[in-house]
Amino acid sequence: MAKNIVYFDLETQKSAQEVGGWGNIQKMLMSIGVTYSTRTGRYSIYAEHEVEQLIHELSRADLVVGFNHQRFDFTVLEHYTVFDFKQLPTLDLMLDIEEKIGHRIGLDAVAEASLGVNKTAEGLQALQWWKQGKVMEIAEYCCYDVKATKLVHEYGAANGLVKFKSNRTFLLTEVPVKWSLA
Repeated sequence: MAKNIVYFDLETQKSAQEVGGWGNIQKMLMSIGVTYSTRTGRYSIYAEHEVEQLIHELSRADLVVGFNHQRFDFTVLEHYTVFDFKQLPTLDLMLDIEEKIGHRIGLDAVAEASLGVNKTAEGLQALQWWKQGKVMEIAEYCCYDVKATKLVHEYGAANGLVKFKSNRTFLLTEVPVKWSLA
């Protein structure tokens, strides 16, 4: 059976400012979580009341791939469980790139330079949608981020590199990566 790679992202109900700063990420609470499983070939959308099913899916993955999910998304999920996310086999694309270039870079910068695609919104817009009760807009945005993460991972695995336009030098930069789909 093929390896089950689960691509993952979530959005929150509250901003860092609303919970007293970035040291309180677990208080931000999940609004919507999205996964894409290579085993099923399907996206799954989870509301906050379904967070246990989301955690169950992540815990069964052969590999969880995300963009800043180790520092952020897993920390948000810690509010709901005693599960230790450090147990999971994981590839955080942002952390891997950050280790190589010495600073953080956004998914949008990598997706645009490597694939020619842009994110459809920003996390702050998702927070506004939450306050307006526009849950479907959050789900659609989060699905798109999961798809962008998947495409960046596949591009890096196929080419041994990803590209980004530096917000410091404004130059197109290539970063070697050793990502696998197997």
